[in-house]
Amino acid sequence: MSDEEKRVTLLVRAVRLLDGPEREVDIAIEGDRIVRIVPTGQAEVDRDAQVVDLEGRWATPGYVDHHAHFTMWAKHLARTDVSAAREPEDVAETIRVALASEHVTDTSAFVARGFQDALWSHSPTGEMLDAAAAAAGQDGRAIVVVSHDLHTVWINDAAASRFGAPSSGIVREGAAFAVEQAVDKEAAEGEDELIAAAIAAAAARGVTSITDLEMADNPSVWAGRFRRGLNAVRVTANVYPEHLPLSIARGERTGSVVPDTDGLVTVGALKLFADGALNSGTALCVDAYADGGHGHAVYGEGELERVMRDADAAGFRIALHAIGDLAVQRALDAFEASGAKGTIEHAQMVTTEDLGRFAALGIGASVQPEHALDDRDVTDRLWVGRTERAFPYRALHDAGAVLTFSSDAPVAPLDPWFAISAAVHRTRDAREPWEPGNALDPLTALRASWSASRLEVGGAADLAVLEADPLAADMPTLRGMYVALTVSAGRVTHRTW
Repeated sequence: MSDEEKRVTLLVRAVRLLDGPEREVDIAIEGDRIVRIVPTGQAEVDRDAQVVDLEGRWATPGYVDHHAHFTMWAKHLARTDVSAAREPEDVAETIRVALASEHVTDTSAFVARGFQDALWSHSPTGEMLDAAAAAAGQDGRAIVVVSHDLHTVWINDAAASRFGAPSSGIVREGAAFAVEQAVDKEAAEGEDELIAAAIAAAAARGVTSITDLEMADNPSVWAGRFRRGLNAVRVTANVYPEHLPLSIARGERTGSVVPDTDGLVTVGALKLFADGALNSGTALCVDAYADGGHGHAVYGEGELERVMRDADAAGFRIALHAIGDLAVQRALDAFEASGAKGTIEHAQMVTTEDLGRFAALGIGASVQPEHALDDRDVTDRLWVGRTERAFPYRALHDAGAVLTFSSDAPVAPLDPWFAISAAVHRTRDAREPWEPGNALDPLTALRASWSASRLEVGGAADLAVLEADPLAADMPTLRGMYVALTVSAGRVTHRTW
């Protein structure tokens, strides 16, 4: 940011601080910092200051999505949604209709998203998708359907051949990730426009910062985007093991500022997997699934600890995917043995004995409350008798764990208000709250999504101004919270007037 830009002052006038005095205040911003918070009418500003009058609305710190797959989310916004399908035949019919409306000359893979095969009565086959393509006059078209949890893909023969999958039909875990990455690489044309639209949509929900866990060389990807003007959000760019040597060669470590990004892109944690996912039946659990299996362990005995110790020595924190209770237990064991620090991502099932270990070890719980609602029926089916320990946000909070919220987009929409409302109300419709004993109070849920604990002089100029008081909002109001203004690093990234 240039010296000239730093001299420009933004005045956010007549707002109420959620955790402050009852009177309205003005927030004066220079560059990317808050320099004054004073009673309304007492702020002195430059003649050329940008002034936004909010007429008594509520101001909070900006909102952070601590776990998103941003490129995939941007592309998923334009993909056919099949999440309402009750059986695989419903998906095939939806795809047939969509294909019939497309140009037959299109040679790209057709991609749909959102199925949950754990709720289906029978398994899908590649032949079902082949038949849908043929019926739509597109015989031989490659079709890829990405599951709700991203850990499974359903593909036809053409897609299996095109993307090097082991077979058609259902493909899970590593092989599924490989297909998804190949599909996204093929669909790179027009990506910047999709990214810009996704950033704008996030800003409209009050988001000022994201942590990107796309399976890519994220520091390099975002450096390129910032050079091309896609810079209206702060980014923490996480790293995967396959890209770790590149990061180390560039001198990166967790917290490093990525060059030429005005300090707005920093290097995040090393992303590791301990297990699979719930819908896919690969989350690693203490109790067996109906088929007798316990899920999928990514690392053998002692391997996870070694990888984490090496990463810690290289200056990287760890973001460790662990969904099932046995995976969470092993993840905590590995943190303890290696001395590494970081977060457990998801923690969808936790044993009672492990709740207190998060705080004891200084390990954060990075969770996605909307998943509790997306997966309530799957959880009731696959984790029967254990649901009081599923998505245990109140239990984790009461045990001293530091909670941070996110979407895991595109698994859930990149919208902090969905997460906050889900954590507080444990329902999003007319159904009764699900396992309400693990609901959080509104302030705790908000803090898990904020970029800072409060707005204060000297703090980062990341804030959102809301139409309603979120501490008093009912479920529909909280879930659909109207955001009047978003400021990220001192720049207005969204406004409604």
